[in-house]
Amino acid sequence: MTRPEQAAGVDATDDDAAELIAQLRELAGADPADVRQVVAEVLAALDRAAGGALREHLPETIRLDAGLGAAAPARH
Repeated sequence: MTRPEQAAGVDATDDDAAELIAQLRELAGADPADVRQVVAEVLAALDRAAGGALREHLPETIRLDAGLGAAAPARH
């Protein structure tokens, strides 16, 4: 799924979105445990890309399933 223009930092295109949608549709019929694992990996990658900020917006059960641990304490 990573093409040279993606590696170079070029914005995703409609083709990229269509490819992702097709892959997610394929997962819909897959083993639920496999789907949970893929979702956990995607959430963990998104959280890393966001510098850990994504976990603050996820429900606790999803954070724990994704191996993200507890949300950071609220900043004042």
